[in-house]
Amino acid sequence: MESELQEQKRMKCFICNQTDTVPGTTSVLLERGQVSLTIKGMPARICPTCGETYVDESVAANLLRQAEEMARAGTKLDMCEYRRTED
Repeated sequence: MESELQEQKRMKCFICNQTDTVPGTTSVLLERGQVSLTIKGMPARICPTCGETYVDESVAANLLRQAEEMARAGTKLDMCEYRRTED
Protein backbone atom coordinates (compact mmCIF):
# COMPACT_ATOMS: atom_id res chain seq x y z
CA MET A 1 0.00 0.00 0.00
CA GLU A 2 2.86 2.34 0.69
CA SER A 3 4.02 1.89 -2.92
CA GLU A 4 0.48 2.84 -4.01
CA LEU A 5 0.85 6.12 -2.12
CA GLN A 6 4.17 6.79 -3.80
CA GLU A 7 2.68 6.14 -7.25
CA GLN A 8 -0.16 8.63 -6.80
CA LYS A 9 0.02 11.93 -8.63
CA ARG A 10 1.20 14.98 -6.76
CA MET A 11 -1.21 16.24 -4.13
CA LYS A 12 -1.07 19.74 -2.66
CA CYS A 13 -1.97 20.04 1.02
CA PHE A 14 -5.59 21.15 1.44
CA ILE A 15 -4.88 22.82 4.80
CA CYS A 16 -1.94 25.13 4.09
CA ASN A 17 -2.02 24.98 0.29
CA GLN A 18 1.76 25.53 0.33
CA THR A 19 3.46 22.27 -0.56
CA ASP A 20 2.94 18.88 -2.18
CA THR A 21 2.52 16.04 0.28
CA VAL A 22 5.16 13.32 0.54
CA PRO A 23 4.87 9.61 1.40
CA GLY A 24 5.48 8.68 5.03
CA THR A 25 3.85 7.06 8.06
CA THR A 26 1.71 8.40 10.87
CA SER A 27 0.05 7.35 14.12
CA VAL A 28 -3.69 7.51 14.80
CA LEU A 29 -5.50 7.61 18.14
CA LEU A 30 -8.99 6.07 18.07
CA GLU A 31 -11.32 6.49 21.04
CA ARG A 32 -14.86 5.23 21.54
CA GLY A 33 -16.48 4.83 24.93
CA GLN A 34 -13.95 3.11 27.19
CA VAL A 35 -11.75 1.95 24.27
CA SER A 36 -8.56 3.85 23.41
CA LEU A 37 -6.32 2.49 20.64
CA THR A 38 -3.17 4.01 19.16
CA ILE A 39 -2.12 2.58 15.81
CA LYS A 40 1.42 3.43 14.67
CA GLY A 41 3.12 3.10 11.29
CA MET A 42 0.14 3.83 9.03
CA PRO A 43 1.13 4.67 5.45
CA ALA A 44 0.08 8.24 4.66
CA ARG A 45 0.85 11.34 2.62
CA ILE A 46 2.24 14.09 4.85
CA CYS A 47 2.58 17.82 4.28
CA PRO A 48 6.18 18.82 5.06
CA THR A 49 5.05 22.40 5.77
CA CYS A 50 2.16 22.02 8.23
CA GLY A 51 2.31 18.29 9.11
CA GLU A 52 -1.25 17.47 7.99
CA THR A 53 -1.64 13.78 7.11
CA TYR A 54 -3.80 12.13 4.46
CA VAL A 55 -4.60 8.42 4.50
CA ASP A 56 -5.74 6.39 1.50
CA GLU A 57 -9.31 5.06 1.64
CA SER A 58 -8.20 1.41 1.68
CA VAL A 59 -5.76 2.11 4.53
CA ALA A 60 -8.50 3.85 6.55
CA ALA A 61 -10.93 0.96 5.95
CA ASN A 62 -8.29 -1.56 7.05
CA LEU A 63 -7.53 0.52 10.16
CA LEU A 64 -11.21 0.60 11.15
CA ARG A 65 -11.49 -3.19 10.64
CA GLN A 66 -8.47 -3.75 12.89
CA ALA A 67 -9.83 -1.42 15.57
CA GLU A 68 -13.24 -3.10 15.49
CA GLU A 69 -11.62 -6.55 15.86
CA MET A 70 -9.61 -5.34 18.85
CA ALA A 71 -12.67 -3.78 20.50
CA ARG A 72 -14.71 -6.98 19.99
CA ALA A 73 -11.87 -8.98 21.55
CA GLY A 74 -12.20 -6.85 24.68
CA THR A 75 -9.21 -4.55 24.22
CA LYS A 76 -9.65 -1.36 26.23
CA LEU A 77 -6.24 0.29 25.90
CA ASP A 78 -3.54 -0.64 23.40
CA MET A 79 -0.77 0.67 21.17
CA CYS A 80 0.20 -1.43 18.17
CA GLU A 81 1.67 -1.28 14.67
CA TYR A 82 -0.58 -0.99 11.63
CA ARG A 83 -1.02 -4.37 9.91
CA ARG A 84 -1.10 -4.29 6.15
CA THR A 85 -3.60 -6.64 4.54
CA GLU A 86 -3.23 -8.53 1.30
CA ASP A 87 -6.35 -7.29 -0.56
